Amino acid sequence: MSSDFIQYEEDTNQVKCWISYIRTLVDVQTLQQTILPVLKSDKWKTLEELKRGIPIENIIITIDTDVIREKLLDGFILISLSRYGLPSALIKATINKARDVSLPEVEFSVVGPKEAFVESIESNINLIRKRIISDKLRIVELKVGDLSSTKLAVLYIEGICDEQNVQTVIQRIEDIQFDQISDSSFISQIIADKTTSPFPQLLDTERPDRVSSILAEGKIGIIVDGSPHVLIGPTTLVEFFSAFDDYFYNWIAASFIRLIRLFAVSFSLLITPIYVAVLTYHYELIPSDLLGTLVSSRRGVPLPPILEAIFLELVIELLREAGARLPTKVGQTIGIVGGIVLGTASVEAGLTSNILLIFVALAALASFTTPIYAMGNTIRMLRFPYILFAQWLGLLGVVLCFCFMLAHLLMLTSLGRPFLEPIYPPRTIDMKDAFIRLPFSFMSKRPQQLRTKKTTRFSSIKSKKNKDIDE
Repeated sequence: MSSDFIQYEEDTNQVKCWISYIRTLVDVQTLQQTILPVLKSDKWKTLEELKRGIPIENIIITIDTDVIREKLLDGFILISLSRYGLPSALIKATINKARDVSLPEVEFSVVGPKEAFVESIESNINLIRKRIISDKLRIVELKVGDLSSTKLAVLYIEGICDEQNVQTVIQRIEDIQFDQISDSSFISQIIADKTTSPFPQLLDTERPDRVSSILAEGKIGIIVDGSPHVLIGPTTLVEFFSAFDDYFYNWIAASFIRLIRLFAVSFSLLITPIYVAVLTYHYELIPSDLLGTLVSSRRGVPLPPILEAIFLELVIELLREAGARLPTKVGQTIGIVGGIVLGTASVEAGLTSNILLIFVALAALASFTTPIYAMGNTIRMLRFPYILFAQWLGLLGVVLCFCFMLAHLLMLTSLGRPFLEPIYPPRTIDMKDAFIRLPFSFMSKRPQQLRTKKTTRFSSIKSKKNKDIDE
């Protein structure tokens, strides 16, 4: 028997009872201040009378040993009239220890709300309930993990969300065969349509405002107890490059920033492979004025372009990983000092050219513009296959690698919905919030790929007719 399992006999004024609980899961103050005074009173003789006398809502009387075992592990106090007697009363006295709501760390924004999810599932649901004050918000609670019995909640809005999507999510979660679930990333990997894909197929976010907005579109949220990130699905590729800040700015500025972000991701993915391809096979593509600069920068470099590029890319990844694993202040120092020292030393030692160093540094900087961290990791990893294909076939190899990636994206789905939508299948109406963001007056329809029950968000005709009172 576990050392934190407490069981003792309590003498009351009327009857004797046995109290059992797990000390590390129970709030002792609730036991001493709320339950024991009622037990020692003469106002009860049966468990039903005890249930009516204790001012706690969640009290269960049962003879099911499986329920008793489950509730004891969930922070309930067991009261029975004999040591091994049934039925027994289960009183909820769970101790709640969780950090306070803090600022977003991964998806920080200059404007907009400054709240982020925490590790408590109840607190996270509360943050969403505050933003969606509707009786249509549905929450389905489940448990996963043979050992952990992790609490999980599936959120959707009834009357808007497609029931097929809801049933797909619930079925996949119920079919999970895994002993320990400690974070939402476990769920994202297990229920993904294609687990061998490097692309994340469920969007994870730490912002309650983003989750509430996406739920209103007709999507589904998955909250896992112990995780400060909420999963959203079904999702599309373009959503991973859209920050929620885009909706806080004027649509022209937001569209410009979104295009800059897409260009930065493309630059981060292709600039190093193009450098390797051009210097290996396509010297004739280099302008004569630039050719002299490239030749002088590579003078004395003994490595071919492919080894030079892989060396610098690995150095950048090592610095990034070291900065992420070390304490915050030390990690920032290592990243800055290490980048300057290693970059300068590698150029002076003749291991790399200064032009490639600039390209790799810009590519690393551009990769940080990806709003979703999981997609940023994918972009970082994809650069290496592109570099190898560039060394193999030059620019043709870069195009071939892009075709392989595009074919993979065309086959990829998120909860059964096309991952590349609205590019393929082409849906013009969903382009209003893809590469650019049009004004809110153009967003009267929900995304077509979600197959929502209520496709219209508001009347576009009435919104255009509304005038100011002085007009």
